Amino acid sequence: MSQPLFEKVAFIGLGLIGSSLARVIRAGHLAHDIVASTRSQKTLEDAKALGLISEGYADPVEAVKGADLVVLALPVRATQKVLEAIKPYLSADTIITDVGSTKGNVVEAAKAVFGDALPEGFVPGHPIAGAEHTGVHAGKVDLFAHHKVILTPLPSSADWAVDKLTQLWQAAKAEVICMDVDKHDEVLAHTSHLPHLMAFNLVEQLAKREDNLDIFRYAAGGFRDFSRIAASDPQMWHDIFFANKKAVLNAVNGFEQQLAIIRKLIEDEDSQALMGLLGHAQAARQHFNHMLAKKPFMEKNKVTQQFTIQPGTKSFQGKFTVPGDKSVSHRSIMFGAIAEGTTHVTGFLEGEDALATLQAFRDMGVSIEGPKNGEVTIHGVGMHGLKAPQSAIYMGNSGTSMRLLSGMLAAQNFDSVMTGDASLSKRPMERIAKPLREMGAQIQTTGERGTPPVSITGNQNLKGIQYDLPMASAQVKSGILLAGLWAEGETAVTEPEPTRDHTERMLRAFGYEVKTEGNRISLQGGGKLVGTNIQVPSDISSAAFFMVGAAITENSDVTLEAVGINPTRTGVIEILKQMGADISVENERIAGGEPIADIHIRGTRTLKGIHMPEDQVPLAIDEFPALFIAAACAEGQTILTGAAELRVKESDRIQVMADGLQTLGIDCTPTVDGIIIEGKGKSGDWSPIFTGGEIESHHDHRIAMSFSIAGLRNSEQIKIVGTETVATSFPTFTELTSIAGLPIQVSE
Repeated sequence: MSQPLFEKVAFIGLGLIGSSLARVIRAGHLAHDIVASTRSQKTLEDAKALGLISEGYADPVEAVKGADLVVLALPVRATQKVLEAIKPYLSADTIITDVGSTKGNVVEAAKAVFGDALPEGFVPGHPIAGAEHTGVHAGKVDLFAHHKVILTPLPSSADWAVDKLTQLWQAAKAEVICMDVDKHDEVLAHTSHLPHLMAFNLVEQLAKREDNLDIFRYAAGGFRDFSRIAASDPQMWHDIFFANKKAVLNAVNGFEQQLAIIRKLIEDEDSQALMGLLGHAQAARQHFNHMLAKKPFMEKNKVTQQFTIQPGTKSFQGKFTVPGDKSVSHRSIMFGAIAEGTTHVTGFLEGEDALATLQAFRDMGVSIEGPKNGEVTIHGVGMHGLKAPQSAIYMGNSGTSMRLLSGMLAAQNFDSVMTGDASLSKRPMERIAKPLREMGAQIQTTGERGTPPVSITGNQNLKGIQYDLPMASAQVKSGILLAGLWAEGETAVTEPEPTRDHTERMLRAFGYEVKTEGNRISLQGGGKLVGTNIQVPSDISSAAFFMVGAAITENSDVTLEAVGINPTRTGVIEILKQMGADISVENERIAGGEPIADIHIRGTRTLKGIHMPEDQVPLAIDEFPALFIAAACAEGQTILTGAAELRVKESDRIQVMADGLQTLGIDCTPTVDGIIIEGKGKSGDWSPIFTGGEIESHHDHRIAMSFSIAGLRNSEQIKIVGTETVATSFPTFTELTSIAGLPIQVSE
């Protein structure tokens, strides 16, 4: 048996929190002995009967003798008196911690007893967990599981003490966070103390009404949920409100100011502003939940989500509308926000990447309604109307958002910082930072590789430049052109190969002149955008998975409706045609300045391996993972060259796809700028191509979806881990594949 963390643990107080932690220590064999001191003899007797403690004492002095961990689980205002009593009996290596809701007063109490020379083992703490019931019987061994515990180490706190407490709380399955004392009290004043104060106040306000019985009788769920916390212990909250007086009053002041704003909007019947405020609050709640879930280092989690596809003959049939084009969705928000007037968007992709862009502009003061069923209304603030965000702008997994916004933010009159999730935080941003600096921007990336966070200093006068792109990149081109909207003179970008031109097309749709002369794109700074209507076409990158799925499946028949066929994006169609796919483009038309069409694919013939033409590479850069699956099912060798950009996407898509293909029994060789794939297809033979195994997607949505499509031709089970990012671009992917005939099991 391993050595326990502690010899003897002494609890001073044994209510809900103390008795729950005692249960954790007992269940995990984390101490040789557990004792407690409380004023209630009944509590001590019950704790002994429950097997939580070996001995109970009325005097805390008796409890702490020989203890190497003392847990103060008592009302915060009693801390000083207890510390005075136990001080002579604490050894130099005794750890002293507490579980109270406020920390500043606990530190002050300790200073009053110990002076400035606080014990090395003194580390205040606060488990953010609770229940409606209190007392020793209410304790639960899993009370802290999946909850946060905040430790507030002081300059005097020893590392060994912090480490031991961290191990203790982690044994309780809690997430341990370290925070400054003052910061803790400020944060908790807003997130815990203010809501409790408001609940007490609301119930008291309604209880005083003559019709109070009817109000409480007919109260809806929202009132019940919110007012539930007013049933908390009045003495405890009385003490907390006084103990954290300064921070609580600051929180109350902020609430009163915000309430006054809402009151005025209602009085004035300012529909647009009220809708913007309510929409921002709703989106912020959802965004922060996502941000907190994704921002901790994703690679430390073994699996956040996985797909499993079983072997067996499958069909692939149907008529589908895939989600809106992500590139167009991003730009519709960005351009609508800085336009004059209102922009209405339909077909907006409600995936996490596009929602990150939407949230960014809400955080910069833009009133946005929706999205609801793909509809968004943006009330533009004009070229100079964006406001400084209150904190760093979180871009999630979206490299498009970060690179394009780098150009826009470089021209604003406020400083800004952009962050992202673990995947985005590894992606190169110097490609856009370098030309922006040439324009006069002050922009910093992080580390030797030039990765996020990206910090931008405002109030810079930008000047137009003539920039030759070293590598074809629509994102870098767009970021430079967007900075050029505010720059003095002409901004021009020359690209080595044509890349997607959504930025140029949409700027023209908003009334801004953009010149395209061969591979040179230019605009003059100082103009304005005018609000308009934007219809977002279905995303050809998302449609590509269904195109490949139909092309590799016998007797398939799939139609994809209203897909964007922008000529800078149609490489996937051209390449599949060259491989011999039975694919046709039908019902071509224009929507919102973008060409769209229905794409019809049937599984009637075996694909042929080809040397993918390099002039199509920039036109199919996001679709290559899916095309690699097609190549594996083709007859003969397929070679890709000139696609080095694939190595700096959400993952190194060349290497990651090669690793996965080899796992599934495909012979392939990655190269510096492409891959060689030995196809296993045979003319007229539709038997399985892929074996099975576990695929690591590296949290790259296109990798995950590509190997899912391989499940149409597998002889063994395929498991794909790290698939949660599929929601960034194709939130309905597994639903639509199931309807088509490819069932995918989703698990966490």
